[in-house]
Amino acid sequence: MGIFSRLFRVGKGQVSAGVEALEEATFETTLRQTIRDMEKDLDKLVRSSAEALSHHNRLEAEYKKFQTQAADWEDKAMKALQAGKEELARKCLAKKQEDDSKVAELESSVESSRKVKERLIAQRGELVQRIEKAKRDASTLIARKNAARAQKKVSAALAGAGDQSNAFATLERFSRNVEADEAQAAAYDDLSNTSLDAEFEKELAELGSGSNAVDADLAALKAKMNG
Repeated sequence: MGIFSRLFRVGKGQVSAGVEALEEATFETTLRQTIRDMEKDLDKLVRSSAEALSHHNRLEAEYKKFQTQAADWEDKAMKALQAGKEELARKCLAKKQEDDSKVAELESSVESSRKVKERLIAQRGELVQRIEKAKRDASTLIARKNAARAQKKVSAALAGAGDQSNAFATLERFSRNVEADEAQAAAYDDLSNTSLDAEFEKELAELGSGSNAVDADLAALKAKMNG
């Protein structure tokens, strides 16, 4: 039983990691889809509100109609009494009672529909405000997410600048190799110049010693001829 529990946790963790990776890759798309889902909910609420408002308006119209009719029958009954027509006044008051009964029947329904209407209107207004705020927050979150991703890439590049395997280290290594070659070439050049200078001085010395021997021989020949 313990092994299955551990396997279940591992599988659950892998699924969770996969979902998080997918959300990370589709951050902006998922966020905008969430806003669209909220707008669909608002559309449903608007349609429900429209139906509720229509129902309330019909009930209220009926309610007011019977109220008006009842008041009208009472006015007619008063006029009948003033004209001395008591029986006609009775008939008018009977009609008034019918309309009063309708008013009483509709009163609770009208009040209930009015409360539903007000509640739906309030919910619709609240949802509109939440969606507008969500849109603003979504734009801000997308901008922050993109900035964070860019900063993350820059930071990762800077963090890897000291790694010997990256391009910066390779370039530095090549630069040191070139400098070493240049130093060796300069050393060989100095040695070569020193050898040439010594050979040249030797030749000059030999040239000078040869000239003195010729002068000596020439002087000796002149002395022999004169003697």
